[in-house]
Amino acid sequence: MPQAPAARRIRKAVFPVAGLGTRFLPATKTVPKEMLPIIDRPLIQYAVDEAIEAGCDTLVFITNRYKHAVADYFDKAYELEQRLEKAGKHEQLELVRHVLPEGVTAIFVTQSEAKGLGHAVLCAKEVIGNEPFAVLLPDDLIWNRGAGALSQMADAAQASGASTIAVQDVPQAQTGSYGIVATEDFADRQGRITAMVEKPAPEDAPSTLAVVGRYVLTPRIFELLESTTPGSGGEIQLTDAISALLEEESVNAYRFKGTRFDCGTHLGLIEATIRYALDHEKLSDAAARMMQDALYELGVREIQ
Repeated sequence: MPQAPAARRIRKAVFPVAGLGTRFLPATKTVPKEMLPIIDRPLIQYAVDEAIEAGCDTLVFITNRYKHAVADYFDKAYELEQRLEKAGKHEQLELVRHVLPEGVTAIFVTQSEAKGLGHAVLCAKEVIGNEPFAVLLPDDLIWNRGAGALSQMADAAQASGASTIAVQDVPQAQTGSYGIVATEDFADRQGRITAMVEKPAPEDAPSTLAVVGRYVLTPRIFELLESTTPGSGGEIQLTDAISALLEEESVNAYRFKGTRFDCGTHLGLIEATIRYALDHEKLSDAAARMMQDALYELGVREIQ
């Protein structure tokens, strides 16, 4: 397949946030899982910051009619700002005012029915238009001291002109929990995807490169999503449309620098909280002492 010319830089990002977060009930009965905090910021803020760092200035949130907390979070809080200003709490005031920086627009699109990730992405079609764009799943929190994962991917996608999907190496025994890609010419952290296999048994997996919730896609994906046959539960799967895209365009796998935490699980959320606490400028020393004390009190020698 011939190499595509360099593409436009992504400037729009899609955040599918319509899920119910049932793993975290009862907390998510009233608080969307994307609003669960890591230290003092919700999960969605980390994904938004990653998109902005990559150059995105239009953020498209695909939500449902019942979840207002995400929109409220990015809206202006007049009463809160007035109270903080009156109290002279200027540092907190700046934090509230700069949840989104100047020049960045948040757009909210309602997904009328829960029809899968592919349908959620398709809901953004009118806003995205005919240009490459990013998709970020906030459940996947990616920690890195250097450039964020999406920024790395955006550079690679702009240079190659190809859709680019984030991957990470997983143990062979865990391939059944992920979408796994087969690639060719994999070098310098990326290679062309030749096939995608959903949750293959370890003995059938074509590689140990697992798909992670970051995508840079060409607008052709929308037409393919529209023609994708719904699968189990009437859901339209993004992976099915990407598999169809492989037949028409180059799609690259990109192994990003950084550590991914699956914050859609209890242990992933705990692990992310610990990592961010230990890396926090003001909290790291105290957090480390607390963890050591807790392990001692619980009997660390009994932990296997």
